[in-house]
Amino acid sequence: MIFTLDLVDYLSDVNMTLEEVIAPNCSEKRMETVRAALEKLLVAAQRQNCLTVGVYESAKLMNVDPDSVVLCVLATDEEDEDDIALQIHFTLLQAFCCDNDINIMRVSGVRRLAHVLEEDTEDSNGNEPRDLHCILVTNPPVQPLQCPALQDVSSFCDESRCRNQWVPYVALQDR
Repeated sequence: MIFTLDLVDYLSDVNMTLEEVIAPNCSEKRMETVRAALEKLLVAAQRQNCLTVGVYESAKLMNVDPDSVVLCVLATDEEDEDDIALQIHFTLLQAFCCDNDINIMRVSGVRRLAHVLEEDTEDSNGNEPRDLHCILVTNPPVQPLQCPALQDVSSFCDESRCRNQWVPYVALQDR
């Protein structure tokens, strides 16, 4: 009891609430959990052929079968912020996802995504690498995606919507 009173006195002296002291630590741990879950989900979806990569390919799939899409990941880095065409595509994809109750997430760290998905950023055959700016995770009803990380990512998206953050942001970090 004395410790609690001392903590309350300390917090009132520095004009901080208990939530302000605890929240940064909890939110950072939560973000790390979400990062790990997203990476696991993308790898599992790729293994089960439930991943669509590329802005054009994603738009095409959502036009044909939006009910199979459970997550849309929009990835950018600082150098992409000035790409007006990409930002217009993102705006349209976000609107479509919101209208169709598809979870959506913005991420930074395209290089980390390439590493997670084992993508060649420089193809020795001169082929263009896949466009990782938009990635869809699908969950077909015939053979559902088997990945516990899908629930973690979906919960994070739901929690974000409850806080009026319709398109949550996660920073993927190179390791």
